[in-house]
Amino acid sequence: MRIALPRRRARTDPVGTVSGPARVDRRTKNLTGRLKVGDVAVIDHPALDRVAGEALAEAGPAAVLNAGDSASSRFPNLGPEIVLRAGIPLIDQLGAAAMDLKDGAEVRIDLATGQVRQFGRLVASGRRQTIESAAAAQERARRGLSEQINAFAANTLEYLELESNEFLERRPTCQVKTEMRGRTALIVVRGYHYREDLAVLRPFVREKRPVIIGVDGGADAVMEAGLKPDLIIGDMDSVSDKALRSAAELVVHAYRDGRAPGARRLEDLGLEHTVLPMAGTSEDVAMLVADDKGAELIVAVGTHMTLLEFLDKGREGMASTFLTRLRMGGKLVDAKGVSRLYRPGVSNLQLAVLIVSGAVAVATALSVTASGQAALQLVAAFFDDAWAWIRGVLPG
Repeated sequence: MRIALPRRRARTDPVGTVSGPARVDRRTKNLTGRLKVGDVAVIDHPALDRVAGEALAEAGPAAVLNAGDSASSRFPNLGPEIVLRAGIPLIDQLGAAAMDLKDGAEVRIDLATGQVRQFGRLVASGRRQTIESAAAAQERARRGLSEQINAFAANTLEYLELESNEFLERRPTCQVKTEMRGRTALIVVRGYHYREDLAVLRPFVREKRPVIIGVDGGADAVMEAGLKPDLIIGDMDSVSDKALRSAAELVVHAYRDGRAPGARRLEDLGLEHTVLPMAGTSEDVAMLVADDKGAELIVAVGTHMTLLEFLDKGREGMASTFLTRLRMGGKLVDAKGVSRLYRPGVSNLQLAVLIVSGAVAVATALSVTASGQAALQLVAAFFDDAWAWIRGVLPG
């Protein structure tokens, strides 16, 4: 269950300005990890995606300043609307100058004009988004979606021809040590509805005790759910140091030529790791590793499947994902969205235990006071009389 944190109100004066310490980062997923309630988030994130929007809304900044255009002209992205519905002002199209704001120093935003000042100096001017302007941008993008579908399909087919043989035949996972043969593998990606789906799957995890694989920031999602990853796979750019130090096996997803920028971070942390060069996304690689290591069943949470999800992540095609899912066949079960299909209720046994526990608590409370003891004696006398009457009317 997600706990709603108290949000500090933005400091607003009568002429409509918001102020707070600037927190600047070109990578939104890095910024949200250090963003505090009341800070001003400064990002360069064109076409703000849903996951980034949710992370910003949860952090509760006083405002979000975007050097790029938060709305997309290609597809109806949900990030801006999520931020705005959380009551957070969003100023975008500020340009490169916004990224020159000094991190940690007070910044003041005029909501009427979109002007951003620091140290009394005008740094940048942008456009304030509203729920209405975000909805209008989504509607415009929907009208051009058929063109995006055609381009996405063409790109996917092109890469299928180029990569299919190498991608399907290559089996480079012999260096992965985590044992999975005959077991279930649970792969967690920090995608749509991942928190809710993990909560619904907790009884499954308790019973099956699967091998838990976190894909980059999915490892933090696993730990937030009170679980521990056995294996972390990815380019290691969005996973916390805490997750990396959780004693999970670490596999850096590298480019096909062997370059692995994420390996440097693990070396600096002094953490043992394996470098795995392979085409495709990190979540594709996680599935292929589980398959190659003999997992009997692969359950995926938060993975990307639809056109809008791929466009939301800035991907032009889905060749590797298409090939991966073909190779997995019926072994792969997608659990994304299962929380919207089924929400566990209270069982009869749980209800009975709750009632008995409540009765015991009440009896205990009554037994420690004189008036309570008198009341219990009256209840006991009533049941004694009732039992005597029942015995008297029963034959024999």
